[in-house]
Amino acid sequence: MKFELKEIEAKMLIGYSVTMSLAENKTQEIWKKFMPKLKEIKHAKSADLYSLQIYPMDYYTKFSPFTSFTKWAAIEVKNFENCPTDFQQFTLPAGKYAVFLHKGNTEQFIKTAQYIYGEWLPKSGFKLDDRPHFELLGDTYLGHEHPDSEEEVWIPIK
Repeated sequence: MKFELKEIEAKMLIGYSVTMSLAENKTQEIWKKFMPKLKEIKHAKSADLYSLQIYPMDYYTKFSPFTSFTKWAAIEVKNFENCPTDFQQFTLPAGKYAVFLHKGNTEQFIKTAQYIYGEWLPKSGFKLDDRPHFELLGDTYLGHEHPDSEEEVWIPIK
């Protein structure tokens, strides 16, 4: 699987967050709350959406499907002024990322994640950085169950 190294500046995101675990997955719930409100955002930088995860420091070293983390459904905005009142604000910190292109549905995403964390990362010479992980959902994202759906998987590295 090919990847690119990318350095990003800090980004201002707005959306909704929820505390969840893989065992108690609330991804659909948060996106169902977010998507109908998307039309209220008048100052988005683009139409790309962010599915963002903030994991505890030891998430991958002491992995359990019951470990809680914060999940976001968000969009990047030009500034935090004039945001719809019920949206939460989050600043995605600047830093280096390994970016992978995932193609396929949720079942195939599990295989992509296993490759990234189980094969690529241990051999890469990089370590995970303590910053959010995210998926960038652009024009080629067709939904989590579509076999031709594409999304970028951004892994924070140092």
